[in-house]
Amino acid sequence: MKIENIKSQMRKGVLEYCILNILSQKEAAYTSDILQELKDAKMIVVEGTVYPLLTRLKNSGYLSYRWEESTSGPPRKYYVLTSEGEKFLQLMQQSWEELVSAVNHINQNTLNTKKSNR
Repeated sequence: MKIENIKSQMRKGVLEYCILNILSQKEAAYTSDILQELKDAKMIVVEGTVYPLLTRLKNSGYLSYRWEESTSGPPRKYYVLTSEGEKFLQLMQQSWEELVSAVNHINQNTLNTKKSNR
């Protein structure tokens, strides 16, 4: 298995969490703004990945959207985190912290084992 495939799968696993986190920091966000933040964070994604996630999060009741007129083309859809989305984000944040703690624990144990075997 190639490392790029692993990295891609890891990113996909946390993408919904990252999107909800981005929206929790804004009143509303346009899809290209969300994509740019993900790219800036090195969570390399393409539009084709984000749109289905936004739709799934909206259908789950975690996001809503509003249309705003644009001076440079058709109206734009701006996504907003709902109160249910805020609650879900808190649960995801807790799960993320538990996962990071578990991985760090394993990493530390592995490091300590390697040191003691020298």
